[in-house]
Amino acid sequence: MDELEKLRAALSELDVKLLELVAQRQQIVASIGRVKSAAGRGTRDYAREKEVLQLARRTAARVGLDEAVGADIFRLLIRASLAAQEQDKVATFGIGSGKRALVIGGAGQMGQWFVRFLASQGYQVEVCDPAGGVTDYASYTELGQTGLDQDLIVVTAPIAETAKILSQLARRRPQGLIFDICSLKGPLLEALSELKSAGCQVASVHPMFGPDTELLSGRNLVLVDLGVAAATEAVRALFDSTMVDQVSMSLEEHDKAMAYVLGLSHAISIAFFKALLDSGEDAITLAKLSSPTFDAQLDVASRVSRENPYLYFEVQSLNSHSPRALVALLNAVTQVAARVLDKDESGFVELMEQGKTFLAGRPRNRP
Repeated sequence: MDELEKLRAALSELDVKLLELVAQRQQIVASIGRVKSAAGRGTRDYAREKEVLQLARRTAARVGLDEAVGADIFRLLIRASLAAQEQDKVATFGIGSGKRALVIGGAGQMGQWFVRFLASQGYQVEVCDPAGGVTDYASYTELGQTGLDQDLIVVTAPIAETAKILSQLARRRPQGLIFDICSLKGPLLEALSELKSAGCQVASVHPMFGPDTELLSGRNLVLVDLGVAAATEAVRALFDSTMVDQVSMSLEEHDKAMAYVLGLSHAISIAFFKALLDSGEDAITLAKLSSPTFDAQLDVASRVSRENPYLYFEVQSLNSHSPRALVALLNAVTQVAARVLDKDESGFVELMEQGKTFLAGRPRNRP
């Protein structure tokens, strides 16, 4: 074996030991989580996280490593630890033990997230989706195949389809808790009112996270007030064992905010990659000449380009507040262009100063 192969073999051996140590760390983390749970303490301890990161920086500096590298490694370990503790706490809480849940649209990405989430809480989960079932779960292709006698019904279909499903449920009047997870609520207003008038226990939520989310710390779950307090509290209890931040809003407030939080941010990314496309510049060449700002914007735009275009169109076209947000975007671009074309340096600087002031108080709560 030559010198290079010996070094590679030694490195591989060390990599295995590193992973074994991480596994041991996770076992200790799991024990800590159970102790916290038994004592009724929250999963996340920000003061302790700060201590761990400070220790990582000091140790990295002592052994000749970049302090930022040490901190980044431990941020990843903290994230993995929190995810493990949260999942263990959800399972221990067992709010769904002995109960049944139906996820309508359960074969979709967010549908599968809720299937896993509810199963971890002890629910016996069933799936209703014309696209097919989910492995290991009882499945139906249409609502007529189930008696709708489940304790919990979650609708995870696209917005327009959800409105139809909710109306169907209103006619059948299930006794269990019902809630949707749509990004917009205005298009559902009539159907939600039908459910409420039918005496159903109906709530409406908006998970502000995607189907690949494992750790809910720093994520938001919007609870839209429909005036059925018992149903809203039941949904709140469903997530109490997680670290998600639950935010209550009226239906009107929710859709107005989503015109900017979702609609405006999506439109900016779509306009960005459309402008690049129309520029005639080669994407590979631009990537080679990129800057940190360009890279960050390109990364967001790339993720948006891979999302479901039909869902994104629904978010734009079905929100009555979208026109105002889109017009604001058009006006903003026009103002920037005018100051550049008119060589108006002071006006350009003023725009940036206004933005700095507006964004200065922005909370940074993402893990």
